[in-house]
Amino acid sequence: MSADDPTPDTDDERTRIRPGRDFEQEYRLDADEAGRFLIDLGEQLREGDEVTITTDEWKLPFAFGEPVELEVDFEGVGDPELEIELALPGRPDERAPDVE
Repeated sequence: MSADDPTPDTDDERTRIRPGRDFEQEYRLDADEAGRFLIDLGEQLREGDEVTITTDEWKLPFAFGEPVELEVDFEGVGDPELEIELALPGRPDERAPDVE
């Protein structure tokens, strides 16, 4: 996404992140705020097949498919670090052709 090519969402002033673009945003949060984010994300995962992540500036709706990939990576040498990664595959939007 570039500032020169924003795509305003039709229902508000936030930029809507759409397929066909790359987008990445990194945050450094305290554990409480990260936990709230993960709980909210988890509830969306349990409720349906689409998640929507928003800030005051952008909105990213994502229809996901199965299986969801979860990776747990622990590095215990030196400064220990635990990394948890969740990968949601996109849901295909095509239908199979008819058989007659």
